[in-house]
Amino acid sequence: MAVEVHVVTPDREVWSGTVELLVARGVDGMVGIMGGHAPLLIQLAIGPLRMQGEDGRWEGAVVDGGFLHVSSEGGTTRADVLAANAELAAEIDVDASRRRLEELRGRTLDEDDEAAKIEVAKAEARIALVS
Repeated sequence: MAVEVHVVTPDREVWSGTVELLVARGVDGMVGIMGGHAPLLIQLAIGPLRMQGEDGRWEGAVVDGGFLHVSSEGGTTRADVLAANAELAAEIDVDASRRRLEELRGRTLDEDDEAAKIEVAKAEARIALVS
């Protein structure tokens, strides 16, 4: 049984298709979605989305948080990934992400600087997805 997946941001639909398995990182841990999954709504963490197609190949994307909503209607399972920002692996400029990470690590970061911690997590997620 397959899952219809839609990865969207306010600006565009990043990816849509049918997959056998969707794996995402929620704020409370990893979650896997297959056809027939129970309805679900979770908050996503900064991190990867991995989608295994019906042909067995994997697609990857990274999201900067957001929500994953899973619904099941009439035997069809649908997963909507709603993110402020999402990029497919092929769209990621890994060199720019590495430079950004080095720049952030080169600064003296205040332990309470949540914005800097978020930027580090974003850069690390992009590098990890394509490495």
